[in-house]
Amino acid sequence: MRWVLRGLMAVVGVLTLAVYLAGAYFAYGLARAVWSIRPSLGTLALYLAVLTVVFAFVSYRVGTAQILRSLQVWELPEGRAPMLYRRLGGFSDAMGIQRPDVLVAEMGRPNALALGGGFGPGHVVVDRRLFSILTFDELSAIVAHELAHIERKDSLVQTVGYSVLQTLSGLAVLALAPVLVVAAGLARGVAWIRGRPEAWTRTVPGKLQRAVVGSVSLAFFALTLALLAHSRRREFAADDRAAAVTGDPLALARALRKIERAGEGPWSLLSPLYVDGEEEGPLTRLLSTHPATDERVERLRERAERDRGIRVERRRP
Repeated sequence: MRWVLRGLMAVVGVLTLAVYLAGAYFAYGLARAVWSIRPSLGTLALYLAVLTVVFAFVSYRVGTAQILRSLQVWELPEGRAPMLYRRLGGFSDAMGIQRPDVLVAEMGRPNALALGGGFGPGHVVVDRRLFSILTFDELSAIVAHELAHIERKDSLVQTVGYSVLQTLSGLAVLALAPVLVVAAGLARGVAWIRGRPEAWTRTVPGKLQRAVVGSVSLAFFALTLALLAHSRRREFAADDRAAAVTGDPLALARALRKIERAGEGPWSLLSPLYVDGEEEGPLTRLLSTHPATDERVERLRERAERDRGIRVERRRP
């Protein structure tokens, strides 16, 4: 019985190897056919760049519309908040952008976000509770922060970045698919022939496949971390721009602290002012799109101190 079982396992191993090799041969033939009609390298790169930009544009527009629908926003009439709109207009003029409209929503936690702005005036979406927990100057500082994102086209840049990452991922999968299929077929087939199908990952081809997959995954994880780091840097840049336009860094610092303290409820990807708490680990903060509130507040306080020192220096005879 043992020899019969080993014989059956060997047959399964050979059949497995044959199926994988046939799949790899088919993939090779398809790749060779595509390669034979390939355009020049420059033309191919141009096609990929255009497709990436088009995909990013579509994702940006569709994503913005989906977020607005999911939030069920309503527009804040200018007649109900004339002072806010006057200040909004002043900030927009200082930044050289079109004045966006102000939308109010129920977000699950107090915060605000900027949408659009890459093509048109954009939107500043404000959670309804911010009007009750923030002073007028603090609310104005938050609005200026969101206007800074619109001025820099941050959401569009981030969408393009993720589109480039997706394009690179697709190219890597296409390029490595034949190698991975052959390696997997050899690993599984040899493991079955040896009578130890569960040990296929410990064979030489299995280790090769795991090494290739691990290396590619690590590379794209590093690129993702780079995009997240850029996201945190743009938050700092938006804080600095808001402080410069409002002339009151402490107003933004107070607003951020109040939002942090009032932030109750489930986490949401629509919470751009949400940051990880200090009790969470460094890896969680590394994967966050936003820097810690303590760090942002400290930077704003230091800026206020510098601005105060400059004003004092200018007053001296």
